[in-house]
Amino acid sequence: MISIERALRILSEEGCSPEVIRHSFAVSKKSAEIARKISENGHDVDLELVKVGAILHDVGRSRTHDISHGVEGSRILRERGLGELARFAERHLGAGITVEEAEKLSIPTKDYLPESLEEKVVAYADNLLRGEEVISFQEALEELQEELGPDHPSLDRFRKIHRKLRELGGI
Repeated sequence: MISIERALRILSEEGCSPEVIRHSFAVSKKSAEIARKISENGHDVDLELVKVGAILHDVGRSRTHDISHGVEGSRILRERGLGELARFAERHLGAGITVEEAEKLSIPTKDYLPESLEEKVVAYADNLLRGEEVISFQEALEELQEELGPDHPSLDRFRKIHRKLRELGGI
């Protein structure tokens, strides 16, 4: 596993803006907080993977700020030999993207739903950050609702991740 310092250097080397780097560091801090609580409650979670995955989740913003930044980030990380971290880039958007949604969004057609506990922690924490500012679950849910519409399936996925992390003692 690479260090947090190396992950931050990768963001700089790829040309991420200072705002993206600060946001990524804030997501890492929030993700680590959640993961620590889960671990303290007796559940197995890889804290270092969470921290580094969170730092690199938005590396694709060095190339684009649209929905495809997750795909671009995954490509960047695979090209750097960091395939084990690529899933954090492609699976953090909203609360994940289904195959059907990917097709409608004109990104490569595949499932982008977070699967591992570590991926869910990072996706969840990312939604709780507005830039570097931590917001509440309710505020994040309302923002997603405004962005995606009141009946978008991502809202239920976000609620489901929230319930799961609460059950594990992370929030």
